[in-house]
Amino acid sequence: MTTLSTPPSGASGRLPGEDAADSPSGAKAANRPSGEEPSDRPPGEDAAHRPPGEDASDRPPGVTLAGERHRLTALQGLAALSLDAMASVAYGPEAIVLVLATAGGVGLGYTLPVTLAIAALLVVLVASYRQVIAAFPDGGGSYAVARAHLGRRTGLVAAASLILDYVLNVAVSVTAGVAALTSAFPSLYDHRLPLCLGVLVLVTSVNLRGIVDSAKAFIVPTAVFVGSILTLIAVGLFRDGPVSTETADGHASALGDSATTVGALLLLKAFASGCSALTGVEAVANAVPSFRAPAAKRAQHTEIALGALLGVMLIGLSVLIGRFHLQPVEGVTVLAQLADASLGHNWGFYVVQFATVVLLALAANTSFGGLPVLMSLLARDNFLPHVFRLKADREVHRHGVIALAAVAALLLLFSGGDTNTLVPLFAIGVFVGFTVCQTGMVVHWRQERSAGWRRKAVLNGLGAVLTGVSAVVVTATKFTEGAWLIVLALPALVLLFERVHRAYGRIDERIGLGRVPQAPRRERSLVIVPVSHLSRLTSEAVNAAVSLGDEVRAVTVTHQDAEDRAESRALRRDWELWNPGVELVELTSEHRTIGRPVSEYVRRIYRYHPGTRVTVLIPEAEPERLWQRLLQNQRGAVLAHAVRRDTEAVICRLRFRLADNERASNSWDRR
Repeated sequence: MTTLSTPPSGASGRLPGEDAADSPSGAKAANRPSGEEPSDRPPGEDAAHRPPGEDASDRPPGVTLAGERHRLTALQGLAALSLDAMASVAYGPEAIVLVLATAGGVGLGYTLPVTLAIAALLVVLVASYRQVIAAFPDGGGSYAVARAHLGRRTGLVAAASLILDYVLNVAVSVTAGVAALTSAFPSLYDHRLPLCLGVLVLVTSVNLRGIVDSAKAFIVPTAVFVGSILTLIAVGLFRDGPVSTETADGHASALGDSATTVGALLLLKAFASGCSALTGVEAVANAVPSFRAPAAKRAQHTEIALGALLGVMLIGLSVLIGRFHLQPVEGVTVLAQLADASLGHNWGFYVVQFATVVLLALAANTSFGGLPVLMSLLARDNFLPHVFRLKADREVHRHGVIALAAVAALLLLFSGGDTNTLVPLFAIGVFVGFTVCQTGMVVHWRQERSAGWRRKAVLNGLGAVLTGVSAVVVTATKFTEGAWLIVLALPALVLLFERVHRAYGRIDERIGLGRVPQAPRRERSLVIVPVSHLSRLTSEAVNAAVSLGDEVRAVTVTHQDAEDRAESRALRRDWELWNPGVELVELTSEHRTIGRPVSEYVRRIYRYHPGTRVTVLIPEAEPERLWQRLLQNQRGAVLAHAVRRDTEAVICRLRFRLADNERASNSWDRR
């Protein structure tokens, strides 16, 4: 038995926690088709089992018939990706009315013209994003367009703006839904934050099961909300006046009485505020890979249906505002007043209110459908950690979903569940993304010059001007209310993306990615097995080590107290009696630790035998019951961490399953 005292500690230059599976880009990734995820895929399908009318070329790379079940139809896409836009009818018209009300009754007369201008912009956006879907079927929306036609930096600005908008949408939607609930039940007002977090957990849990499951879960609430709003509009158009004003009675009017003229600046501000109803229009273009084949066509149908429903609801509600001469009042939403005036203060009124509460709370689902796909594309391009590219069995970008939920939870904690704290930050990012996307599509048509490219370029150019003006107006008018945070956060996110990209570039350079490596050569291999006692676990570890390497050494760490020295002598005596043909090396240490002595011993081997490949095989018992893991001392994890941190040795953790070995022993005894 050889005894070595531990030398002074050293360090190696290896990146902690980096292994072959986490290779920054990897040779497999380099040869993988664009948009294909490194997930486990079922065997290929036969053409005879293909759904009618479906061409194999329409299916995303690596997606089989089994995988198609976890993708969206057009109707499911409407439920999963349009909740943000649909729910905006609850606050979009109200945002217009609140701005125009400062000019008194004269200002309210411009509600319909402003809404028609927003509806015209909606038509432009829907037509544009329909073109984006066809041109960029891999998803990514504004980011994909800008990266392809406006350069990497502009693409990152678009991506950062979309990320901010998606995260804020989750927080705003949840707080708005809970605010509507507490308006109906005032006793819950002091419990807003727990309610917000509860709704966030619910939406996150549903999305972790897959985007199709979330779509199925939200089809009914979406249908009820859309149906109730359309019914409200249809009934209200046949009314000469409001049926009831009970909801607004006793509430102070928010109508200004000093202004008599309406200026261009006020109209621009009303237009910009009402454009908050357009948030979510881009979500379908961002999540095209989530649709079933042919994905682009289904996504286009979903985008058109979303635009049509949203436009009809916005214009219809604005017409009713003018017909009923509604005025904003404190403590009551405009939508509630419209339901009261059109349907009366009866069960129909409460259906509209309840549907609004549910849809506002669930509108966060749009972000869960679009942002993980966008983060996957950013990870593919080395601007975010590659873990965001991974998919679970149900085509879920699980890490993106969890990251979105975590950041949204922090925002909810920061705001205390108060909607007014978050609304000033909302919608700025999406208008930046709109403007960048429209500008990029103008360049796209100029380069492609396909049939009708001039008409399409003019359409996108008009959209870029309108959304650019809206972005400037919204930022300027809400700067002191918190918009300055977005102005700072956008460049900060872009810098983060650039830093991640540079880090991946350095790693790729160090591992020689893309270069043909030298031919493999055999080197001397040494397997080190840390042991502390003699048992079946020790025997299994030594057997495995003998099979792996040219030479095997068992090592044990001995401390300076009498108890440890006695245990060391007992182990030495048992080892000599067993006589496995493997040398036992004793490492002495002044400190009660096992990781540092073993890692220092490995470094000594590298120093004196630089051509040796060292493997540290760590035997660990895996208990039959999950709770029994609490009984373990975690020495294996501590040792693995120390060796990985300080050396370049290969870590091999041998799992000795107690349940399997107990059954094997019982079976042997019965023989």
